[in-house]
Amino acid sequence: MSQKKIAFIGTGVMGSSIVKHLLKAGFEVTVYNRTKAKADPLIGLGALWADTPALASENADIIFTMVGFPKDVEEVYFGEHGIFRTAKEGSIVVDMTTSKPSLAKEIYEAAKERGVRSLDAPVSGGDIGARNGTLSIMVGGDEEVFKEMLPIFELFGSNIVYHGGAGAGQHAKMCNQLLVTTNMIGVCECIAYGMKAGLDLEKVLQSVSTGAAGSWSLSNLGPRILKGDLDPGFYIKHFIKDMKIALEEAEKMELDLPGLKLAKEMYETLLEKGYGDFGTQALIKYYQV
Repeated sequence: MSQKKIAFIGTGVMGSSIVKHLLKAGFEVTVYNRTKAKADPLIGLGALWADTPALASENADIIFTMVGFPKDVEEVYFGEHGIFRTAKEGSIVVDMTTSKPSLAKEIYEAAKERGVRSLDAPVSGGDIGARNGTLSIMVGGDEEVFKEMLPIFELFGSNIVYHGGAGAGQHAKMCNQLLVTTNMIGVCECIAYGMKAGLDLEKVLQSVSTGAAGSWSLSNLGPRILKGDLDPGFYIKHFIKDMKIALEEAEKMELDLPGLKLAKEMYETLLEKGYGDFGTQALIKYYQV
């Protein structure tokens, strides 16, 4: 696999760490990002630069995308300078953006028409998981393509699960986001309550994090909140996008999700107050503590 040429579209908070793992493994990686300055550190480590997704993809065997919103996914695949303008027959495209299951299916069908193989593979674990190579990767598409890609996924993921056909990875990510949304409410309300009660919050986290109330968000983001660290492992503006997708999918399935609706309203309040580029743990600001 080390001889394969890789293109990576979208070198943001998580994407840049994934590219570092690929470079460390000896792959030739060509990168594209809407803001070139964000890719400069990777270029300094040996990544190649391309001016468009199409140019990045034209000689690639594997093409990863990790961008912000479904409209960005559509642009990098189907746009005037998109991947499908140049992707060669036999190559594999892997969209790691959290996006619409229906769009994953659309990409799969368009890829198939061009002799290209496709996986939807959104991830969970934030900047910490990307940096440490311990991401959870949820994969949809053809199983034989998943098996071919598994050794590469293992370079930056530790929990890699195949969920089924095209779009299944995105549906699994929606399940993940549903848990995170309401869990973050619990984490922030725990801290807000503990503070009002005059407790030592570090001791509170020590007490509750290893019991039935424990969670990744509590253990990893709880300490950040106590330090006032609201930097994004995952942006609030992107989190709201995910919640909207989940609600749209739930509506199609005639499923009511009141907890998700509440979380979305709370995060939208923060967005209106200018917190869109902060991490999801900035929900603590809702409680004004």
